[in-house]
Amino acid sequence: MLQAGLCDLVMDCGRPGRGALGVPAGGAADPDALAGGNRLVGNDADAAGLEIVQRGPILRFPRGAVLALTGAPFAARRSSGVPVARNETLALAPGETLYLDHARHGCRCWLAVRGGIAVSPLLGSRSTFLPGAFGGHTGRALRAGDCLALGVAAREVRLRRGRPPLRDAMAPLRVVAGPQAGQFDDAGLAAFFGGAYRVDAASDRRGVRLTGPAASHVCTELPSQGVLPGAVQVPPDGQPIILGWDGPVTGGYPVIATVIGADWPRLAQLRPGDAVRFATIGVAAALALALEDWDIRDLG
Repeated sequence: MLQAGLCDLVMDCGRPGRGALGVPAGGAADPDALAGGNRLVGNDADAAGLEIVQRGPILRFPRGAVLALTGAPFAARRSSGVPVARNETLALAPGETLYLDHARHGCRCWLAVRGGIAVSPLLGSRSTFLPGAFGGHTGRALRAGDCLALGVAAREVRLRRGRPPLRDAMAPLRVVAGPQAGQFDDAGLAAFFGGAYRVDAASDRRGVRLTGPAASHVCTELPSQGVLPGAVQVPPDGQPIILGWDGPVTGGYPVIATVIGADWPRLAQLRPGDAVRFATIGVAAALALALEDWDIRDLG
């Protein structure tokens, strides 16, 4: 790595099933995007790649590489100055350099490299867990001078171009009612579902913090409960927090709603200052959308 981006993390599909140890599943914020890139370079879907946030790194490939960019569109070019498109297979010659600048819109992109990034797995995953300072490359974001080894590809490269998913960035995030939705008064519910929020600059992989109308509630004390990414907790100040991929596995704030899985890719692309609204959806409809998403993934 010649120059680091804002936050470049080694990520695969995470380490589910470790909640009893206090370790969240983590992994790529949009595992489908990472899996799509891996398909383009002939890797298994869960091979480790790079998750790149808002501003990208400069990467040199001494032995060349076959790679693909997915997720948010970043300004990217190769050594010759030729722009690099997303959702396409790209071959770099030995000694070539990849320049990743800023995200044109959205927040995150994923770089898949043929063979995958061959850091040592920990608890069944190569993903970086920043709050615990483990996994990935020595438990931290990448820095200038870091060198990463590549593994062996699973299969030949057959796909040359992928189809980016169609997502309406302006639509409300769809949520199902949370276990403590009944603890919110009428004013709090009206504020949450009728108000417009903004993503706060303090947001990170642990949680997307929102600022806007206060969602007031009547909970004075709540025992800790298990929580998952997408759960919308509301602390006493009424400002919602959408739990992220590296968020805690238990929490004591009331959960007013949970973002459905079909909208998690949009959650991954929120950046500070973005507008956020919420809309309710039934559990059956959310499950149908999840099944539809799996069908599209299988066909893709």
